[in-house]
Amino acid sequence: MVISQDVRAFLAVDIDESLIDKIVEIQEIFKHINAPVKFVEPENLHFTLKFFGDVNEEKIEEVNDIIVKRVENFSPFEILIKGVGVFPSLRYIRVLWLGAENFDSFSKLQMDLDQEFVKIGFEKERNYVPHLTMGRLKGSGNKDALIKKIEELNNIAVGKTTIDRLILKKSELTPDGPIYTDLKVFNL
Repeated sequence: MVISQDVRAFLAVDIDESLIDKIVEIQEIFKHINAPVKFVEPENLHFTLKFFGDVNEEKIEEVNDIIVKRVENFSPFEILIKGVGVFPSLRYIRVLWLGAENFDSFSKLQMDLDQEFVKIGFEKERNYVPHLTMGRLKGSGNKDALIKKIEELNNIAVGKTTIDRLILKKSELTPDGPIYTDLKVFNL
């Protein structure tokens, strides 16, 4: 992989294509209450394992080496995408997300990788919560309706997705939203 300048990178898992429409339906429910949410485009829906920020080619190679070594210890597994949640709290909503259940293997994988990433200079993740970002709030309008809908959907089940590969992605920020490009795929 040849990268001539720093890239904004993160490690992610994509979800099964069959679940995208159901997630878009949930996004549509929130669109109908007119809350000021910028929704993630369907092609950009994913679970993030680690956000690296702006990194150079040398650091990307170190990250690659760690992932290659660590994924050998893991086999494909399933998680259940379930429940609408928010960061940081219902009092101050910034991110609207879908959570996961049956994520022991997912958490073990994330912690295992994170321990290795810390050794090469990345910050340790604190209180990692597996989540798929559906949207980001851009204001506080219609907050009561938004909170009511979040509470109504806090147990909604989207479906199971198989985690069988990790993807190192590049994120290019544009006025129309981020553009993600796969840099490398690591099979479990």
